[in-house]
Formats: sequence, structure tokens, C-alpha cells
Amino acid sequence: MSTAAHHPSVFVTSDASVPWYIWAGALAVTSASIGGSWDVSWHRSIGRDSFWTPAHMAIYACGVLAGIIGLWLVARSTFGSDSEMRANSVSVFGLRAPLGVFLAGWGGVAMLTSAPFDNWWHNAYGLDVKIISPPHTLLILGIRTIGVGILFMILAAMNRAEVAGAANYERLQMLYLYVGGLAVGGTMFFIQEFTEQISLHRASAYISLAIGLPVLFAMFSQSVRFRWAATATSVVYMVVIIGEILILPLFPAQPKLGPVFNPVTHFVPAQFPVLIVIPALALDLFWSRVRAWKLWQIALVSGVIFTAVMVAVEWPFANFLLSPASQNRFFGTMYFDYGSRPYGHDRLRLFLNPEHGFELVKGLITAAFWAMASTWVGLAFGKWMRGVQR
Repeated sequence: MSTAAHHPSVFVTSDASVPWYIWAGALAVTSASIGGSWDVSWHRSIGRDSFWTPAHMAIYACGVLAGIIGLWLVARSTFGSDSEMRANSVSVFGLRAPLGVFLAGWGGVAMLTSAPFDNWWHNAYGLDVKIISPPHTLLILGIRTIGVGILFMILAAMNRAEVAGAANYERLQMLYLYVGGLAVGGTMFFIQEFTEQISLHRASAYISLAIGLPVLFAMFSQSVRFRWAATATSVVYMVVIIGEILILPLFPAQPKLGPVFNPVTHFVPAQFPVLIVIPALALDLFWSRVRAWKLWQIALVSGVIFTAVMVAVEWPFANFLLSPASQNRFFGTMYFDYGSRPYGHDRLRLFLNPEHGFELVKGLITAAFWAMASTWVGLAFGKWMRGVQR
């Protein structure tokens, strides 16, 4: 299949509207993001009391919406008479649809398959075993695949709109960055075990950030051709988490599982977000000045910039987060789940095995090399994504 930017069979339109299925796709990813954060809070505040919680329903609504979008687009592209829609699709096993539909379709199947698997798992092994279990892993992979599929659908429409000079280009660009920001949030969700506030004086926190983030920042920057792409996607992540801190504690909740080491009376939100917006801004400023450089040269310097700025910002900020000054409604460092022990590092606000000296320097150098590799992959893939139109 071809996704070349100037493929002769690709039709474009000057319509200022955004297709309903793209809005529905963005809504699906949003629903999964909200449901996932809500579900983690539910586990931390109440424990698992039923499969049919509102948080679970919000998560699985993502799969249902993805399925509706996919079936409609496959039917229209394969059996319909719309020549433009057929031209903007690819063929897989005789069925036609935009490339993103087939990615999202696999994700939807994975999500819906994980539902009975998850219910059986908890009945067999316990009500609240752990977050990362086989059914949860399948569910998360499904959500991420749907997110990638929706990103490709928006990207293809955005690239076609740019070629045609269509009026809906900027709206599609904003949607792309928004869904990209939710993808950044998904990555931060994956590595949260390494980036807890008590772990921010360890090199492992910065290694995990260096592996997971530059690839996304570089990919979005290259593919969307918007100067502040990395900054915009990181702001989406920051706003979502801060919104969670401000909103969730307003609603009552009590533990239904034990043992209860900390009496909880309301939903417990996520920890205050890592300040990834600062290194994202530094990368955007750097990338805007070195467009003529080779990708490997950009990646080498970017890895150093990301790691240096990330450490320079987050290391002292972690001191603040563990201090009494951060115990307020905005930073939310006084919220702990019902399983938090009174003498645990989180409750005592102490760093967990902080690193110093040569051990720390070696770890941060490792983080810089990971950031270089991550950036190069993102730049190369993002450059390829510029030509996607189907």
C-alpha cells in the first residue's frame, strides 16, 4: 500500500468541518484516559468491588466506540459508492478502510477480550491483586493501539488537508496534538512506578523518562510540523493530571477491602505530574533552530538537553513535593491510598534509597544515551508519518 503525500488517487476537500468519526475517535481515547485514571483511583480508594463500576464502563466505552467507527468506515470504504473514501483507504484481506481503522480495530478486540479475562482473573486470584496483570496488560495494549489508530486517522486527514489548503487543517492539527497529549499521559501511566515522588532522587526515574518521552516528542514534532508540538502534548498531560487532583477528592469514597492502614473518605487522585513540560519546551526551541541538521546530530544533542533539563527541574522540585509546603489542594501531596502504611516512605515524605556520587552520575549518563536513541527513533518515524494520507 502507498501513503505517499502526492499519490494521484488521494482525494482532498476544502470542507471546514471535521468528520464525525474523527471526533468520535478523540472521544473514545478521552473516555479511556478518564476511565483509566478513575479506575486507578477506585483501586486506591475503595478497592475492587465490582466489574460494573462507572470507571470500567468509561474504559470499555473506548472499545465500543472504536468498533462502531471501524465497522462504519469498513462498510463505506469497501461496499459504498464514495470514491473519495475508497481512495483514502487501504486494503487488508479484501476489506478497505483508513490504515488507522485496522489498528484501532485490533485494539478494540483486545480491549473487549480483556473484560471477561479480567473478571475471571480477579475471581480466581483475588479481588485486587495488582494493576499490571495479564488481563490488565492486554487491556492497556488495546487502549494504546486504539490511540495509535485514531492518531493515524487524524494524521491522514490532516496531511490531506494540508496538501489541499483545506480550512479544517488547524482543527485537525489541534485534535492530533490533543490525542498525542493523551498518548504522553499513557506513557507516564506506564512508568509511574519509577517516577513516584519518593523515587525522583534516583537515576531510574530519569532513565524511564528518557526512554519513554523523547520518542513521542520527536515524533509529534516531525509529523505535525508545529513548532510547539512537544510542549503542547506535555501540557495536555499536565492539565489532565492536575484536573484529576482538583476534582476526584471532591467525591466521597471508603475502602471495601482490607487491611486499611490509612482511613480514606474520598477518592485518592494521582500524584502531581512530573514537570515534563520544561524539557519539552527546551526541545521545541532547539529543534526549531536545527532543521538543517542530520537526524543523528539532532538526536545526540537532544538527548543531552532532555536529560539535563529534566534533572535540573525535577530534582529540586521533588524536594518541594516532599515538604509540608506542597500539602495543599493544588499539589495534593497529602492524599494517600488506604494501603499506605504509617511508616512508609510515602507517608513519612522521605526519598526511597536516594542515589549520590558516581552511581548517580553513571545513571544519568545512561539516561542521556537512552534519550538520544529515543529521540532518533521518534524523528525518523515522525518524518515517515508526514506522508501518511490513508
